[in-house]
Amino acid sequence: MIKSMTGYGKSHGQLQDKSLSIEIKCLNSKYLDIHLKVPALYKSREQEIRSLIGKHVKRGKAELVITLDSHSSTTGFALNKALMEKYYRELIIFAEKQDAPLSEDIIPAILRLPEVVQQEAQTLDEDEWQKVADAILQALDACDSYRQEEGRHMEKDLKLRTQNISGLLEKIPGLDDNRKEHIKQKLVKSLEAAKDITDPDSNRFEQELLYYLEKLDITEEVVRLEKHLSYFTETLAETDSAGKKLGFIAQEIGREINTIGSKANDASMQKIVVQMKDELEKIKEQLMNVL
Repeated sequence: MIKSMTGYGKSHGQLQDKSLSIEIKCLNSKYLDIHLKVPALYKSREQEIRSLIGKHVKRGKAELVITLDSHSSTTGFALNKALMEKYYRELIIFAEKQDAPLSEDIIPAILRLPEVVQQEAQTLDEDEWQKVADAILQALDACDSYRQEEGRHMEKDLKLRTQNISGLLEKIPGLDDNRKEHIKQKLVKSLEAAKDITDPDSNRFEQELLYYLEKLDITEEVVRLEKHLSYFTETLAETDSAGKKLGFIAQEIGREINTIGSKANDASMQKIVVQMKDELEKIKEQLMNVL
């Protein structure tokens, strides 16, 4: 069963004094491309987070966002008192030289100066990290379920397109005999109309006609196309990710359709080839989003 590269998953967790929210969004991309937005507290675990995502996502662009909401009444900030005193002394000296009184809001002004208010250092204990890792896995599982559901819809559409091509292909043998007869008659008329040929060698003409018809024969292309379509359907049912493999098979399907079109030399057959190409383009569009 195939999976979509597009997915979304979300999970929540409760830590000691914080609420945890994790979101992961996946989009199609040729290679694995991971983007993280995590609090500073979890920066040291980024490599482990990437590893967790890589085991689930495999391919595509993935963005994971971790949000923390603190329930603690403490601010989590500390004052750099030594720096505050230094700023205050410098401001007093400056005010005396300028013969200007200090404003009453001098303290709030100092608090806004660089590095006066500092965030308290936090440490990540193993128990909290394990809860975060579990929440990440829950979000990844939710995203995987989303991708599987999308994959089911895509598989249904891909099977329909493949069946449509097979149905069109079944019409070609019925047109092939008429096509060959038409080509033969066209060559005969061209030969009869040639003014510089009065008495052509009938044996040589038959040989040339057979050679020409062999070059336009599409039997092998039809057989190979049937096999490629069958292989495509079988690959859709595989359990492993098959996006790249299906892409390769689609290329082979396109090659055979193009060869049939180049050999057709018949309006009715060309019309069927155009219809097959249209179905194949829809298949390729879907495959761009298959994992």
